[in-house]
Formats: sequence, C-alpha cells, structure tokens
Amino acid sequence: MNSARLSRAPNHFSSLSVSLGILCHFTAHFTHTELPARLPCMTTPESPLRMAPPLEVPLSNAPLVRVIAQVRFPLVVAIEQRDFVAPFQEAIRGQYPILRQDHMHGVLVSPAGLTPQAPQTVWRFSDETNSWRISLAPEFLALETVAYSSRSDFLARFREAVSPLATHVNPKLIDRVGVRYIDRMVGDAMKDVVVLLRPEVRGILGSPLAADASHSICESVFSVDGAGLITRWGSLPPGATVDPAAIEPTSQPSWILDLDMFSSGPTPFSVERAVQDVARFAERIYTVFRWAVTDDFLRRYGGKL
Repeated sequence: MNSARLSRAPNHFSSLSVSLGILCHFTAHFTHTELPARLPCMTTPESPLRMAPPLEVPLSNAPLVRVIAQVRFPLVVAIEQRDFVAPFQEAIRGQYPILRQDHMHGVLVSPAGLTPQAPQTVWRFSDETNSWRISLAPEFLALETVAYSSRSDFLARFREAVSPLATHVNPKLIDRVGVRYIDRMVGDAMKDVVVLLRPEVRGILGSPLAADASHSICESVFSVDGAGLITRWGSLPPGATVDPAAIEPTSQPSWILDLDMFSSGPTPFSVERAVQDVARFAERIYTVFRWAVTDDFLRRYGGKL
C-alpha cells in the first residue's frame, strides 16, 4: 500500500499458525476466484480502479496489520522432499534462518459436498524476529509480513524470494500472482469513522443503525485490466474475524479494510513479470486505499499533508 506505512501489529505469526495453514484463505481467493462478468454500470473518471495513483503519503503509525504476496505454479511434487528444498533454504537462510515444516489441509468443494484432501507440506522460513516469513509449498510461494515498512522494501524482499525459486525449483509457468493488504482500526478511531472514511466505505457506521449492529461487512469483486480485485470492509465485534488465517481477532471492536488483487491465467514463469505484477497491484491497491479514507485518516495515522 503506502511506500512507508508501518505495521503496528504483533511481531509474530505463531498465534495464527492453525491447522489450515496461514495462507489458505489467501490461496483460495488469489487462485480460485474467477473473474465474473461486469455488472452493467458506468465507470466514472473518479473511480479508483482507473484514476492515476496519487502521490504517496507516508504514515508513521499506519493501521496495516498484514501484507501477503503469492505466486502460484503447477504442482512440483519434489518440494515435499527435504533434499530438494535444501538448496532453496541455503539461498535465503542468511535472511530467513528459521525453518519449520508445516502441513496444510484442504478440502475440495463439489456438488457432492466437501471432500478432504491429502495434507500438503509447507516449508516456513522466518526471520529471527518472526515478523517476515516465506512459505514454500508444492504449488506456491508466498511472502508475508506483520512488519511492513515500505513498498520498495517489500518488493525487494519478494524478488529475493522468487529469484531462488526460479533457480532451484524452476517452475515453467505462473498460474497466479497476487498481493493482499489488510488494515484494521481499533480504539478511539472507531468513534470517528464518520470523519475518517468515505460514506461509500463506512456503510451503516455513523448512522442510527450502527448502535444495534455487531457485524457489518461488504465484499465486492472487480475486474481491472485483466486482473481481479476483491475488496472487503466493515466492522467486527470483539473477538471476531472474517479470516482467522490472516486477521487475528482482537479484544476490541474493529473496522477492517482488506484488499486483494491478483492475476488471471497462466503465463511463462519470469521473476521480472512476477515482481512487476505485484508492484502494479500494490500501486492500484494503494489508490483504492486512498480513495477509501479521508485526509483526517491520513493525519490521524501520522501522515503529513
């Protein structure tokens, strides 16, 4: 999102390491969501899906809790094997010295119902603070952080993760590539949503209905220049989450802004292409973020206008 938006989320992943795996929700949305036919509506010049990206405003205390980028590729069964993964580990071990073996359980959704799938090995490479992590599985590589400092830093780290993937795993195709930014407001900010958010985004918050609402989430899917964009925003009560694999529940009422953007269709594997797509998606997500919030929001979280 913003090139200098700092995360104040807890500096660890351990509380989110559930049996389904930290990236299951991300994987489902970024790889299995088909782009629907567009609704018959008019796109105005002011649409954040089309407008030129605004100048970035660094936020010193941004409510950004998690950023994830993922590249998916056709199945490489050998990734299940330690010996095969060892050269990849050596390539990144200086920055990600902690390796844990995990298993991700999935289900197949069909007309017959839900069918459990065989567990899949996921190798989790973390830094010493456990705030940055690379996950490598037979069908994807993902980079995630709860300590985002800038877009340029995130893209550099993504390149450093995808480059050894190309060298040591050598997938031939990119099936999907995407990036996801999750913001969350809590505390006193919840009292000021009327001045912090656009009316289109705050929904019933600030209206008489808000006093009796405990859960209000809006989800939309957009097609943007051959890519997909999923937006989710809304309020949650204490202890609630719409995605336990990526958004840790909090003890306070909260408001979330969850933006996913991803490609559609296989392309030849290229480090440059993957990095360029993530950079392009991050820029568009930042444009949507800036459309969704007001100048008062930027000032509240440390922006200087």
